[in-house]
Amino acid sequence: MGLVLHQTSYYLSSRGRFETAIAYGERSLQIRETQLGKDHPDTATSLNNLAELYCSMGRYSEAEPLYVRSLQIYETQLGKDHPNTATSLNNLAGLYESMGRYSEAEPLCVRSLNIMEQCLGTEHPST
Repeated sequence: MGLVLHQTSYYLSSRGRFETAIAYGERSLQIRETQLGKDHPDTATSLNNLAELYCSMGRYSEAEPLYVRSLQIYETQLGKDHPNTATSLNNLAGLYESMGRYSEAEPLCVRSLNIMEQCLGTEHPST
């Protein structure tokens, strides 16, 4: 059920229905936290995607703790050098850039790039 809600949230956001997408995203997160645990990588994915919704609406103060928590879960569960960790770092950096917090964004971008180059190589499209 959490996955279906997660995917529905993604679909709704792609159609610009952000408020409804947030409701589905919050429900997906709640289910994943209950069924999988607060520190499961899929829970981190729900946190990340909910944060993206908040960012797209300019609700940065609501997005930041979700991005931070998602990053912490990925680092703990998958490792500090995992591609999901790099993506999470990049997302948090993007938030900080949007908020004008450039000095906080830059080291996260650099770290994300280093991880992606290490894991995927310098010529990979995701690097």
